[in-house]
Amino acid sequence: MTLPVNRQPYGLEPQHLVEYQGHQLESKTAKALSKMVTAAARDNIDIKVCSGFRDFHRQMQIWNNKASGTRPVLDSHSKPVELSNKTANEIIDLILLWSALPGTSRHHWGTDVDLFDANQIDQINLKLIPSEYESGGPCSNLYHWLLIHASDFGFYFPFQLGLSGVSPEPWHLSYFPVANTILGSFELETLRQVITESEIKFRDELLYRLESIVQNYVYRVAPSPDET
Repeated sequence: MTLPVNRQPYGLEPQHLVEYQGHQLESKTAKALSKMVTAAARDNIDIKVCSGFRDFHRQMQIWNNKASGTRPVLDSHSKPVELSNKTANEIIDLILLWSALPGTSRHHWGTDVDLFDANQIDQINLKLIPSEYESGGPCSNLYHWLLIHASDFGFYFPFQLGLSGVSPEPWHLSYFPVANTILGSFELETLRQVITESEIKFRDELLYRLESIVQNYVYRVAPSPDET
């Protein structure tokens, strides 16, 4: 089955995508991000987007490449894992540490972005691993700046230690004024249909576990500032 580019398992379709820094974003998200980029520049931080909107097909390509071993799968310590001795469900659990199941990624919404500091590292050398955002890493100043200022522009970190199914991602921000509305419109049965009709690897195992995956990796995220 060929899925429409914007078909996703939630009620609000991303029909208002605009281009920003060469990436597609939901229009309100792009406007807020532009203001945040300008503010950060005054503190000598050059916020750049390395990932914005991704459709189902792109997310499935990432998933299938990891599931087949053609793209590295990392453990919770960001170390590559050998998959040859792993079961399908073990591989699924490993992939879900850092990559969303297609149809569940917040990047489908156009409200979520992966960011880095272009004053400190270029995208070619960026690996998007926690150590790059920790003390001494090239994006540590960016991360600490975002911790203080991101909420002023409507952004927050949805993936935080102990508060989300997905491992903490200090590069991933969500524009919660729009993202929270989309999350509330998420439709499990539409996701089930999309997965059933797709060519995703480990499809049967995923369908059997789908409800628990959605509970842990879609709904289990850190509360946004307007919810605390």
